[in-house]
Amino acid sequence: MIDSRGTIDHRRILHFRMNAQQLTRDKGSVEDTAVLDFGVQDTGTDGARWALALRGADVADEDALVLLWTVRGAPHLYRRGDTGRVAAAVEPYSEADAAKRVFDASKPLKAAGIGVVEALDEVASRMRSIVTEPMVKGELSGRLSAELPDPYLRFCRPCDATHIYELPFRLAALRAGLELEPGTSPPVLRPIPGFAAAAAEERFDLVRSYLRLLGPATPKHVAEFLDSPVKEVKAHWPEDAVEVSVDGEVRWLLAEDEAALRSAEAEGTRLLGPYDLFLQARDRATLVPDKARAKELWPVLGRPGAVLVDGEIAGVWRPRKSGKRFNVAVRPWGAMSAAVREAVAAQAERLAAHRGIALTGVDFESD
Repeated sequence: MIDSRGTIDHRRILHFRMNAQQLTRDKGSVEDTAVLDFGVQDTGTDGARWALALRGADVADEDALVLLWTVRGAPHLYRRGDTGRVAAAVEPYSEADAAKRVFDASKPLKAAGIGVVEALDEVASRMRSIVTEPMVKGELSGRLSAELPDPYLRFCRPCDATHIYELPFRLAALRAGLELEPGTSPPVLRPIPGFAAAAAEERFDLVRSYLRLLGPATPKHVAEFLDSPVKEVKAHWPEDAVEVSVDGEVRWLLAEDEAALRSAEAEGTRLLGPYDLFLQARDRATLVPDKARAKELWPVLGRPGAVLVDGEIAGVWRPRKSGKRFNVAVRPWGAMSAAVREAVAAQAERLAAHRGIALTGVDFESD
């Protein structure tokens, strides 16, 4: 809610995000699904396609989507027709930004007098010449490691071998016009048919998209999400962003969304995947104020999914599959009414249907 000083509390923010991300709708299309402008992270079994299903998007036409390594080097789904504009949107803002995005890979390049953007272009050029048909990541990495000089390479102790650094490899793939073949592990890369860079468009701007889907936010929140320097994010801050107060902190959102934030109400129950965009906001204390609950939702390894009820995280869930049996284990955070349990069970049925398997039960654990 908003008090007399105009402060907006976490409930209103979460309702705004639920609406902005279309988690309240039952049916839509790939074309009108807002999160596809930003990219839908495809990590884990219940990844991007489940996230789209939760937003009512019909993803039966697999050719309408393209899987790319983009933000933070993670795989994200986009509309295939937007590929060129996405490539422009995810370009590093500067040399400093590129260095931040590739982390420790920047040190040997800098020591050798090689710019990171220059290095990404070099890796992309070699990728483009090597990958003329679908190729497994390991084979491509081996070919690149044989061609590139030492500043591009690192020794991998688990493999007892020398490889190209991981993030330059991933971030150069789209520059090379390569996409990921869905459902492959290890990943298979292939040329994007008819790929061509396009001009940047406001609709796909990463900072604007964060504010539109995960606002209100600070430049630090956005920078952490993008793995970019705060200075670079501030330099690309939208001129039409307006200030709001959240627990005494100044945050921003797009002016066109201020009325929607101040009146936001949202209802519905969803089983969010572990890497759903709703859970990717960098103001985790806004999503889950309790530190013990936050630790349960975002452990170092093996994240669970989240039970979203009317904008609030009401618990966590995990799939349990054994042979032909598929159960969903739910750990509520506090009392959960019979109506909410029924809604959770309905969402578990929906998840099972999405996976193409029969649901054998929903187990509600004690808090």
